[in-house]
Amino acid sequence: MDRSLADTTRSLEKLGYRMTPQRMFVLRAVDESRGHVSADDIFASVRAQFPRISFSTIYRTLDLLQEIGLITKSDLGAGRVQYHRADEAHHHHLVCQRCGGIVDLDEQELEPLWEALRKRYNFKACERHMAIFGNCRQCQS
Repeated sequence: MDRSLADTTRSLEKLGYRMTPQRMFVLRAVDESRGHVSADDIFASVRAQFPRISFSTIYRTLDLLQEIGLITKSDLGAGRVQYHRADEAHHHHLVCQRCGGIVDLDEQELEPLWEALRKRYNFKACERHMAIFGNCRQCQS
């Protein structure tokens, strides 16, 4: 993880939390995923090392880690929520509503949209993550 364990521990302590084994295992599971990972996958990974952990502990930990900015949560529709490290590059997704396929979209592709929102609507969009829903090439035929 790019952030050291000491930095992560300090971030938690500043907010009145401590680095518990559960939090460390969840952070490690997200880090080792090397991309997006579901809460189910995190649960399976953590449970293999920490068998008594509950699913609610995983969700509470994910919520806390998102709140303090260590991970990011992406809603990819149809109940598919994915998590990844917050220090990964910004990226967006094209999500096929038929087959469920997901394609990463380069940040630069959306720069004209962000600029138009700023100019026309005086609106600053959250540019960290966005999913655009539609149908992929295969599902359009």
